[in-house]
Amino acid sequence: MIDSLDLRTLQKESSRALIVMQNADNLSLAEINHKVDHDSTIFYKKILEKYIELFGDLPSNTKEGKQINLIME
Repeated sequence: MIDSLDLRTLQKESSRALIVMQNADNLSLAEINHKVDHDSTIFYKKILEKYIELFGDLPSNTKEGKQINLIME
């Protein structure tokens, strides 16, 4: 599912996911970034994998994620 998303969708979905996930502090973000060797596309996918693990679907398909309004939709 995640692999079929285009880059802009990955960016928007991961932004929603980061807002919803309260533990997305600098330390946890750095830990994920370290694992993906600073590749932003992989970073977005890892964020979404974690979100799906916690909430069951992409942010735009969950109650929590639908409550997030992005400035640059």
